[in-house]
Amino acid sequence: MSAKKGDWVQIHRIELKPSERVSNLPLDTQNVPLEVWQKGFAAHEALVGDEIEIETVIGRKAKGELVKVNPEYEHNFGKPVVELLTIGAELRKILEGEKNE
Repeated sequence: MSAKKGDWVQIHRIELKPSERVSNLPLDTQNVPLEVWQKGFAAHEALVGDEIEIETVIGRKAKGELVKVNPEYEHNFGKPVVELLTIGAELRKILEGEKNE
């Protein structure tokens, strides 16, 4: 897949090698690189796997390996916590009960 100038893309790069990380991190964190995934607009044409420069939505420039063209948003808030689903209604009942007393 390829990206054209101006396409919404995602890049990946290693920001710090394990040897460059600070020593006060937990060992399992110290032993892996600090990786960055960033989204922005392609500054030029490139193929997935090529190095590309992007401009983020706030105008920052960054370089990295092109990994996706038109990446989707993958974040979510996780699975619902059943015990928390009724808290709002329960609290309203408690507060309304205090008003009526």
